[in-house]
Amino acid sequence: MSLEAFAVSTGVVALSEIGDKTQLLALLLAARFRQPLAIVLGILVATLANHAMASALGAWVQGVVPAETLRWALAISFFAVAAWTLKPDQLDEDEPPPSRSPMGVFGITVVAFFLAEMGDKTQIATVMLAAQYASLLTVTAGTTLGMMLANVPAVLLGDRAVHFVPLHWVRRIAAGVFAVLGVLVLAGVGL
Repeated sequence: MSLEAFAVSTGVVALSEIGDKTQLLALLLAARFRQPLAIVLGILVATLANHAMASALGAWVQGVVPAETLRWALAISFFAVAAWTLKPDQLDEDEPPPSRSPMGVFGITVVAFFLAEMGDKTQIATVMLAAQYASLLTVTAGTTLGMMLANVPAVLLGDRAVHFVPLHWVRRIAAGVFAVLGVLVLAGVGL
């Protein structure tokens, strides 16, 4: 396991997830259902499934796209996600909150989290990281840990967790990390 790939994947996703729509979803689920264990396990299962698919896509891209093209595509993608990270996420006000279901809280969390993560910046970051590091398992483990580091406190502490750190600074730091990754990729570091 590449320690660098694991550490970068964990850190980038943990920072990116703070204030993200899936963290807001975790807060909503925690407030609505008050079953933290079922919600945390649901987040874990949904993230593992989603990020394993994203890592597989990144590994596939790394295998079929020529190295020079991949380098430019990754750098541009990291810069784009850096800009995207600066924009705060919000839950859609038109969406009704999750309600009781025969699937239970765990099932609701798995489905809601998996779908909310589709096309999200952390999923796209996972694809890019897997393409950069060519280590499907390491990137999946790192990005999943990053998601859990950001979302478990949100579930356990509720909205108090979000108020510990100014979100605008977290977004700026995360954007800076993505921008640095873009520069490093352009410089040929990590490929």
